[in-house]
Parts: sequence; C-alpha cells; structure tokens
Amino acid sequence: MPEIAEITESYFADFTRRERRAAWLEPLRERAMERFGELGFPTTRLEDWRFTNVAPLTRTPFKMPSPVADGVTERNLDAARIEEVAALLVFVDGVFEPGFSRLRTLPAGVRAASLRDAWDSPGKSLQGHMARHADTDRNAFVALNTAMFQDGALIEIANGVVLEKPVHVLFVRAPNARGTVTHPRVLVVTGRDAQVKVIESHVGSAGTAYFTNAVTELVAGENSSVEHLKLQEEGDEAFHIGMIHSHQERSSRFVSHSVSLGARLARHDIISVMAGEGAECTLNGLYQAGGNQHVDHHTRLDHAMPHCASREYYRGILDGKSSGVFNGAIIVRKDAQKTDAIQSNKNLLLSEEATINTKPELQILADDVRCTHGATVGQLNADALFYLRARGIGFEAARHLLTRAFANDVLSRVTHIPAREQLEAKLLARLSAGWKPEEVL
Repeated sequence: MPEIAEITESYFADFTRRERRAAWLEPLRERAMERFGELGFPTTRLEDWRFTNVAPLTRTPFKMPSPVADGVTERNLDAARIEEVAALLVFVDGVFEPGFSRLRTLPAGVRAASLRDAWDSPGKSLQGHMARHADTDRNAFVALNTAMFQDGALIEIANGVVLEKPVHVLFVRAPNARGTVTHPRVLVVTGRDAQVKVIESHVGSAGTAYFTNAVTELVAGENSSVEHLKLQEEGDEAFHIGMIHSHQERSSRFVSHSVSLGARLARHDIISVMAGEGAECTLNGLYQAGGNQHVDHHTRLDHAMPHCASREYYRGILDGKSSGVFNGAIIVRKDAQKTDAIQSNKNLLLSEEATINTKPELQILADDVRCTHGATVGQLNADALFYLRARGIGFEAARHLLTRAFANDVLSRVTHIPAREQLEAKLLARLSAGWKPEEVL
C-alpha cells in the first residue's frame, strides 16, 4: 500500500504536468500547491477533523482522468437534469462538454460560461474574485483544488439584472472514472441589486472509487440576492470533499441549500462572511446516509458587520452503520452589534448502529446581540408510529412517511419547484426500501 508521502508526491507530479493557459493565475496556483505541501492531508488530531478520518482517501494515488470520458450519454443525464432552468452547463470528469450543455440565449448582463473559455479574457470579476475568498492557507483541499483545477463554471450577473430561472451546473463522473480525481470550481459574482439562483449537482456511478474535490465561491454584491443549491449524489464508493464560501456586501441576501445523499465519505465546509452591514444569510441543509457512509458538515457564519441576520437549519437522517458530523459555528465580531442569529441541528437515527456527532458553537465578541443555537438527536416518535399503524398503514410505510415529513422541513425551503420535486423523489427512492407510495392508501 502506498505511503502518504508517495500519494502527496503523485499530486505534485500531476501539478507539473498540468496544462498552463492563464498566466495571471499561475502565481496563485504556485502558492496554493506550496501551501498544500506544507499542510498535508488533515488527520483526526486536528479539531476540525476529529470525527472524520480521510485516511482511506489518502491510501489511493488518484490520477487525473483521461481526456476522453466514455460512457456518458444524453440518456444517462436525464435523471440528473432539472427542468425550467435558464442554462445548463455540463462537465464530464471536470471538463466542459458543450454538446451536453444547454446555453440558451441569456438576457443582457448575464454570463454563464466555462472557466477555460474565460481565462484568456478574464475581466475584473474573474481576476478580482477567483481564489480570493476560499481559504487556501488553512484548508489543504482548497489549496489542492486551487492549484489543480482545469475547468469549472463562471456565472456573472450585472448590476440590476434579475434572472428568474436558475443556472444549473452539472458535474458528472464517467463510468470509467475509477481511480481518478477532479477538482471542480464554480465562481458566482453578482452586481448591485442583481438576483440569481444557481443549482450545482455532483453525480457519479455506483461501485466506482473516485475522488471529487470541489470549491465554490459566491460573491453577493450590494443589495443583491443569491440562492445556491448543491446536490451531492456521488457513487457509493466515491469520496467527495467540498468547500462553499460566500462573501456578502451591504444589504445582500444569500441562501444556501446543501443536500448530501451519496459518497462513501463526504465532507462539506460551508462558510459565509457577512462583510457588509445589513446582510442576511440562511444555511439550509439535509444529509441522508445509510450502510457504511460517513457525511460531515462544517459550517461557519461570520458576522463581521452590524445589523446582520443569519438562520441555519440542518437535518440529518442516518440508517444502517452510517455516521454523521455536524459542526456549526456562529462568529460575531467585536463591532457586529445588533446581530440576530439562530442555529438548529436535528438528527434522526433510524438504526441502533447509526451515530452522529453534533457540535453547535457560538463565539460572541459583541454585547448587543440575539443568538440562539441547539441540537437534538433522536428516533422516530413511537406515538406517531402507533397512530399511523392504527389507521391501517404498515410499519415500513409509516416509518417512511414520518421520515419524509422530517426531511421536508428543509426541502420545503427550496424555492425552485422542479428542483424541490426532484430532491423529494430522490430522497423517497433512497428511503423506500421496497414499498410504494400507494401502499399507504
């Protein structure tokens, strides 16, 4: 079995062989790769990784995928596409595929494009924000992504433009992706008074071990509104490490929906910095795991300015021998008076062997604030189960009805109805275990 040093060296070898196209980005890449070498892979000795062991990921020398990804067809993508979107950008094994994408005529002031296509004429948004927000200094996976990413999605919304339908960014791993690694990147920048919704999906084949290391940066301009939905539905043997970092200007609104269903090991870091007075942020999350899956969410709401408000609602459903982690931190800076923050994490354990480690945190340095937080861990309500069974509903059907109701508290906040309906259907398929909805009638 290769040593960790050998695995790390393989990433450095890929770094030297990578394509170099954007001269302005090279200094950032060089510094990021140097920092990855200094940090190394995190271990359980670090507090932020105490309950998530990435050793299985570090035992495999994942390689960059072949330029030709076989086995992906239009029919394969049908289940992953979402209806009623303004544009669809499809990436197969990290590379933009225009043949699968749907870049309809977008209104003036809206740009949705491949990062590779934008590198040669980056403009102020790309150069001003790419790799400027997600932390390469303290997060080894962000540093590795910054050094290695070869493509991704760029979404720019000009001042005052309102895009009613979402932009869907779909990252697909090909069936022959075994033993490969990709580093997807997404950058969303909105101007003053603009509005946009972005859906980011990650899907892959079952029974295939691969590694996805994703980074998303979102910049909400003054008085703008950004809603971001991330669906992680990787294959059951995959590793998914993801970072979402939002930067909010004055009076902006950011809503994040994180839905994690797949992968053998999934880690999601979600950070929002409210850098402008009067900003509002909502973090809304659902994670469901079974078998031997492990899913970890680390969130940080950084109230850096006064009069900002945040809401955080995360719910987890764990079955089999699965394990989960939730660590949610609310930070209120010294000058962030009049902060209003609420955090809630609720977990449902469907088996005796499922486990969850939950740790809500408050770090308050101001004195005129209103902050609350809480976490619960429990099983299905026995009285509610009895009530349903007394009315002729079978045990499994009653169990799934109550579980779906628990999850719908989160899913109901997704404003794009086709996306919400698809999420509900995917969750139902994972919970069903042989029963059909009509069995409850």
